[in-house]
Amino acid sequence: MQLIDQLNDSIRSLAGFWPELALVFAIGIVILADLVLMPRSKVRQFNPKPEAIEGSFSQLTDARNRSVVYALSLTAVVVAGVLLAVQWSQPRGFLFNSSLLLDNQAVFYKMVVTLAAFFAILHAWLLPPRNGFPLDWLPILLALLLGLYLMTMAVNLLTVYLSIELVSISSYLLTALSTDRKASEGGLKYLLFGAVSSAIMLYGMSLLYGLTGTLSLAESAEPLTSNDSFVIYIAGFLTLAGILFKLSLVPFHVWTPDAYEAAPTPVVAFFSVGPKAAALLVLMRILTALPANFQVPLAAIALASITLGNLSALWQTDAKRLLAYSSIAHAGFLLVGIVSFNETGFEASTFYVATYVFINMAAFLLIDLLAQQHDGRLTLQDFSGLGFTQPFLAFALTAVMIALTGLPPTVGFTAKLLVFSSLLEAYQSNGNPWLPALFGFGLLNAVISLFYYLRIPFLLYFRPTLTDQPVVKALSRPQLVLAAILTLPVVLLFFKPDWLLRWIERL
Repeated sequence: MQLIDQLNDSIRSLAGFWPELALVFAIGIVILADLVLMPRSKVRQFNPKPEAIEGSFSQLTDARNRSVVYALSLTAVVVAGVLLAVQWSQPRGFLFNSSLLLDNQAVFYKMVVTLAAFFAILHAWLLPPRNGFPLDWLPILLALLLGLYLMTMAVNLLTVYLSIELVSISSYLLTALSTDRKASEGGLKYLLFGAVSSAIMLYGMSLLYGLTGTLSLAESAEPLTSNDSFVIYIAGFLTLAGILFKLSLVPFHVWTPDAYEAAPTPVVAFFSVGPKAAALLVLMRILTALPANFQVPLAAIALASITLGNLSALWQTDAKRLLAYSSIAHAGFLLVGIVSFNETGFEASTFYVATYVFINMAAFLLIDLLAQQHDGRLTLQDFSGLGFTQPFLAFALTAVMIALTGLPPTVGFTAKLLVFSSLLEAYQSNGNPWLPALFGFGLLNAVISLFYYLRIPFLLYFRPTLTDQPVVKALSRPQLVLAAILTLPVVLLFFKPDWLLRWIERL
């Protein structure tokens, strides 16, 4: 293709790139707003006046400027979501010389990560993070969202790598942005493991390029068929390293507990769903392009992730670390649908990750709200007796914990039922003995998870408070409304899963 043709193709591709362009523009606007508005409030904080009136004015101005920056960020996410809704009815196709693909799957997964970003920003706005977390995290989150958009459309090894790196670098910054030592340690560990997995992935991509002579996933399948299956396995697994890292799957899971504990709760909530959703679609695209059968090794990885995540969560005393190991186990359950290697399994995994957004975002929000009763402490024992002082939050958190376990009447049961049903369907078609083993051990792990998920409701209702006269801190109406909005779909989609399944079937 000549240079003029490439230029014309890039100009035509802009018509399908409006959500990404909106985010790029929004990042600049939010950075500018942060630079213009916040330094004035910081000056007032570091140069206090003796008069109380001046101090009150300073706090009021600081809160108002902070709200402006949050409102701009939230508006950017909403605008991107509206542009995605418009894209749903527009023509699909390749963009930028076939390096990106805009299809129904990409649009749907972009909507999923946009929804997660919306709730994360709203969570932080209504419940500000502690430990001196600066507003600089908002443009970084928008950059991370941009990287996730690119991941969902990436069908070229180069764009896959660049988009994953954009997501990873933004994630490192968000983890280490706080001023405390724990954040620095968590961010450094995240960076080191991310750099190793990135290097392994890049080496695998170089092998695939050497075997096929192309970076396009669509064009690599045919040249790979002439190579030995062992070579394809090696190159494929090295390439998948970066994706397994973003999914927090074994053996690339070590960073997860420390990063989750170090980062503020709204950021962790987004980490637990956003990158996983985009990585899941990239994994589907790469596995579809590779001619080798990865069913058995992926089944082993799924089983190891589920087992290790659940067994490690049993010993946790911190709520965020417990949910970190829980996310490793749920990443394994996500992979169960992919292991099926059939259309039913891909649809089941898509349903799982879409509903997981509501379940996990609700879990982190409710834990954060309950932690306010003990000055933000997130140890499990601090939740003792809160079921009677905060009945609505305790009831909602109990429903969410039941959903994470996979019990009715919550959508967590429906999601697990679908992925395991696809696994049985795959076993009936190919008779792979690993599939019933994964099915059996997966159900056993679901029973194991009962012991740590239901420990939180047990503490809420069956253990006395740590103090004789607990001080009940009132919660604002917007906080309670957000908790209700996130919890309601967890139960509602159990009774009406077809609302989401009909949409997924059209992908």
